Amino acid sequence: MKLLAGRSELFKASEVRELLKLTEGRKIISLAGGLPDPQTFPKEELAEIAQEVIRERGESSLQYAPTAGITEFRKELTNFLQRKDVKVDSSDSVLITTGSQQALDLISRVFIEREDVIIVELPTYLAALNAYTLSHPQIIGVPVDGDGMRVDLLERELKKVYAKGKKVKFIYTIPVAHNPAGVTMSVERKKALLQLASEYDVVIIEDDPYSYFVYESGVDVTPLKTLDKEGRVIYLGTLSKILSPGLRLGWVLGNHYVIDVLERAKQTADLHTSSLTQYIALEAMRRGVVERTIEKARQVYKVKRDVMLDSLLDHMPENTWWPKPVGGLFVMVFLPSLEIDTRKMLTEAIAMGVAYVPGASFFSNGGGWNSMRLNFSFPSPDKIAEGVKVLGSLARDKIKTPSKPITPESFYGM
Repeated sequence: MKLLAGRSELFKASEVRELLKLTEGRKIISLAGGLPDPQTFPKEELAEIAQEVIRERGESSLQYAPTAGITEFRKELTNFLQRKDVKVDSSDSVLITTGSQQALDLISRVFIEREDVIIVELPTYLAALNAYTLSHPQIIGVPVDGDGMRVDLLERELKKVYAKGKKVKFIYTIPVAHNPAGVTMSVERKKALLQLASEYDVVIIEDDPYSYFVYESGVDVTPLKTLDKEGRVIYLGTLSKILSPGLRLGWVLGNHYVIDVLERAKQTADLHTSSLTQYIALEAMRRGVVERTIEKARQVYKVKRDVMLDSLLDHMPENTWWPKPVGGLFVMVFLPSLEIDTRKMLTEAIAMGVAYVPGASFFSNGGGWNSMRLNFSFPSPDKIAEGVKVLGSLARDKIKTPSKPITPESFYGM
C-alpha cells in the first residue's frame, strides 16, 4: 500500500513464528520454535498465586503501574539475579519489559542510528537480527566455535572498523548456552571480550535466557555482567523459559542512565508491562516456584538433548556436523553438501510431518543455507527420534555426490 511508510517493508515475518502458525493444529513433529515443554509449567501453583494476587492485591495488580516495573517485583528480581551470581552494582537499575524481545526492540531504537556498526555472533538469534535491522545498521558477524565467539576474529573486525574512522555501537552476544549454536563462551574468552570492549570503548549487550539449562559439569556460566568492572555490559533476561512464556516478562539490567533512556522509550511503546503478571511472578519467585521449575526443566531437557544427539548420530548423513550443545534448547545441524538448501527442503520436510527452522535466518552474512536449527525442549523423546530419522533420510536423498568432511570454519564463512 502506498500509504504505508517505507520502513514497513523491514518488518520481516519471523520464520519461527510463521512455522508455529503453519503447524498449529496439524500432526507435525515440530523441531522448530523454542517452546518450553508444557509439563514443566507449574500450572497449579500459578493458578493458586493468580487467584490470591487478584483477591488480595486486586487494587494494584489490576491497575496501571510504573513504566520501569513494580518496585516490589524489581527488588525481588534483583535478589533472584544476585542468587544466580549476577552482579548488581549500586549504579545499576532494572527495567521490566514485555518479554526480552521488547528489550531488543528498545535497544535497537535507543542505540542504533542509520549505518551505525553493530557486531553479532555468527550465527545469532534471528529475532535480535530482525529487531536491529529496523534501525538500518551495518551488521558484522563474528563466528563462534565450541568456546563461543572467536575473540581473535572479533579483534580483527574491530581494527577494520576503527581504521575506517568509524565506531562500533555495541556487541550483541549470547555467551552461555547460545541460541542457535548451543555453545558456551569460555571464561578466558569472556575476559578477552571485556578487554576488547574496554580498549575500543564498546557497549556489550548480554542476552541470557538459557544459562539456567546447562547439562555438563565444569561449564563456566559466569555472566559477563559479573566480570564487568566498567559498567559497559547491559544484561537481558526473561522468565519465558524458566517459568512461562505466556507471562511475557523480561528485564534489562544496566547502568541507571541507560535504563532511564530505555524506560522513556518503553513509555511510548506500551506504558508498562502487565501489572498482573508482574505480581504473579513476584510471588512465584518468593515461594521458590521459579527455582523448582528450573530444576525440573533442566532434568527434562537433558534427557531430550541426549535423545536428539543420539538420533543425529544414528540417522544423519556421513560428515554432517553439529556443535554439541552444553546447554540451552537447540542443536544447530550443518549438512555436508552445498547442494542442499534447507529453506527449500523445509517444504518437503513438512509434507513428511516434520518442521525445523532453516539455518540461514541466523546468519547475518547470508550464509548457513545448508544448516538447520532443531529444538529438543518441546517434542517428546520418541517424537524427537522420529523427526530426526525423517530429516536424516530426506537429507541423504538430496546428496547427489559423496560428501567430504568440511571444517566448521567453512560453514561459518571464515
